[in-house]
Amino acid sequence: MTAQIHPSSVISPDAVIADGVVVGPFCVIEGNARIGARTQLRSHVVIGPHTEIGEDNDIYPHCTLGMGPQDLKFKGAPTRLVIGDRNVFREGCTLHRGTEGGGGLTTVGSDNFIMTGSHVAHDCHVGNNNIFANCATLAGHVEVGNGCNVGAFSAVHQFCRVGNHAFMGGFTVATLDVLPFMKTAGARDTKSYGVNVIGLRRKGFKEETVEGLVKAHRILFHSGLLREEAVARAESELGHIAEVKELLDFMRSSKRGIHRG
Repeated sequence: MTAQIHPSSVISPDAVIADGVVVGPFCVIEGNARIGARTQLRSHVVIGPHTEIGEDNDIYPHCTLGMGPQDLKFKGAPTRLVIGDRNVFREGCTLHRGTEGGGGLTTVGSDNFIMTGSHVAHDCHVGNNNIFANCATLAGHVEVGNGCNVGAFSAVHQFCRVGNHAFMGGFTVATLDVLPFMKTAGARDTKSYGVNVIGLRRKGFKEETVEGLVKAHRILFHSGLLREEAVARAESELGHIAEVKELLDFMRSSKRGIHRG
């Protein structure tokens, strides 16, 4: 099926629109943008230049995807935004292209649900199957893994990481790395509040894995050991569980520090 384009929309002759795309009223698609098959732009959507959007995405009114970064050093370089497949972007989301100094690329994977008013800044890298509640905000250079929940009106400081299957409560301010598999919340005194047991069980994680993560959290934050000693003990006792090893590797690789329990 050929693309359906409303006559009120403005599309650059350099844009590539795949079959089955639906472009609703009053949309703008700028030069060197690519829109994948069956993606829908409902109305009043702006797609910036050098932006690549995959297949079967659903983009609601007043989203702006792929405009230049909010960086005073940016001088209009052809940096990029690349988005995967089957994402939903609700009303008013903004996603910015990368900066030359940050690698020139912002990426969002597939099967994400990005709710109203959320923002993904320049040079961020977001994985798959994440949920951003209303007005969730990522500053520049943030990395978000897979299967994360970022609560409404939460903010993640630049250069921070959010680990796989992390759960951030609403209004959380993360200025350090957010541990995978854990619940993290707080506006200023942000803390890890233990394993997201219910969420992991709902996702089908094995009971051995969930229990192992709970034990690891207890060793890491409630054993009275120094961090290096606690990590070593958790690895010795529970390192055979892949998710525990992932948690420990995440802690070791942190450059900003972590939100502790």
